[in-house]
Amino acid sequence: MDLKQIRNTAFAMPLTNPSYPPGPYRFVDREYMIISYRTDMDALRAVVPEPLEVLEPVVKYEFIRMPDSTGFGDYTESGQVIPVSFEGRKGGYVHSMYLNDESPIAGGREIWGFPKKLAEPCLHVEKNVLVGTLDVGSIQVASGTMGYKHREIDHDTVLQSLLTPSFLLKIIPDVDCSPRICELVEYYLEDVTVKGAWSGPAGLELHSHALAPVADLPVLEVLSATHILTDLTIGLGKVVHDYIPHFK
Repeated sequence: MDLKQIRNTAFAMPLTNPSYPPGPYRFVDREYMIISYRTDMDALRAVVPEPLEVLEPVVKYEFIRMPDSTGFGDYTESGQVIPVSFEGRKGGYVHSMYLNDESPIAGGREIWGFPKKLAEPCLHVEKNVLVGTLDVGSIQVASGTMGYKHREIDHDTVLQSLLTPSFLLKIIPDVDCSPRICELVEYYLEDVTVKGAWSGPAGLELHSHALAPVADLPVLEVLSATHILTDLTIGLGKVVHDYIPHFK
């Protein structure tokens, strides 16, 4: 393969058989259970990178079921999003993500910088309860429950919440293990259709794990819970802050 062929072919690794196709990536019947909880403010400040600003001692713990996604297939995800502000824009910093499919792990990390790790999340209905769990190996590190479709929420309100920016810290090492890329990335959800949205009573438990430290942001009080069914596209991001010049 000559240089021209490499230039025309190279998109992602492996060169001749990438783990995922080029975007955009469309999700159909994407289902969320989002449990908002109060946590320790000092713990949040210890994990949120500047120049993002922590707004309040709140975390959104998410269980997301994705049965139909372009290029990535059928998988489930779970993790923590922290409400933040960047240059006056309120949004969410994606702090942790755990999922059970290699393709979106590779694509999410390489393209946007999603902090994805391999685990076994699950979101399902048990009679009148929506149940989310996150297992890492034989250890359950998160379990969330919510009353199933207790109160319908205004779709426009939910839509506006989904259209706020999200922020990621993208890190790619050089061959000597120093950071070659260290950037703050901003992205948005696009072409969003809210098919249903509900609130209800909820509970959340997080358990200590050395390599999945979701409990480092402890649950002090469950504040609210939202169940959402959507179609959407994850937009490609843009770099809004480069950390590398500050390392030199």
